[in-house]
Amino acid sequence: MKKLFIITALLACSSMQLNAQTVLVSSASGNVPKNYIKTNLTSIFIKNYSLQYERVLNKTISIAVAYRNMPNTSIPFKDQIIKMVDSDDATTEDAINSLTMSNYAITPEVRFYLGKKGYGRGFYIAPFYRYAKYDVANVVVNLDVTVNEILQQRSIILDGKITANTGGLMFGAQWALSKHICLDWWILGPHFGVSSGDLTGIPDPALTELEQIE
Repeated sequence: MKKLFIITALLACSSMQLNAQTVLVSSASGNVPKNYIKTNLTSIFIKNYSLQYERVLNKTISIAVAYRNMPNTSIPFKDQIIKMVDSDDATTEDAINSLTMSNYAITPEVRFYLGKKGYGRGFYIAPFYRYAKYDVANVVVNLDVTVNEILQQRSIILDGKITANTGGLMFGAQWALSKHICLDWWILGPHFGVSSGDLTGIPDPALTELEQIE
């Protein structure tokens, strides 16, 4: 089961960190834009759709909240993840190939702009919190069991939910490309936290007590 959670963790990381560049539309209020609505264009290629709203409070501080959603799909970068798995570990490789998942995340943050321009422009540092939930399905686990002294292989299909709570620090920069269009570059955003969840499945026929222990 540890390997299954490792797979899910790798998937979580891949979906959260493909936010290198974000194009946004700004709504001007006064002499400088104070409201920004952003969407991540690069993550669309892995069916990961996001929307962020940022409100500029003053020259150095703004607040933002983002929502990300990925509909049910296979693991992004599946081939690359398989290469990281032991070539003799067929069970884990089968699990990666068959696994499907969906997820969503909510991320509030506070931005501190350190440049001279400010007001939502220039280099920034942003502490953030993220809540994410993953629905995982079709995780195939192959078991070798002995029936009447004959070795047989059975499969169990697992599914379940995993939630994660993390906090981190984003380093980025934001530029005004025109009056109503800006570019928000997420340079680096490491985050740490905890996750919990269960993957469950019902074998048919039922496993004996000894087989369950194995």
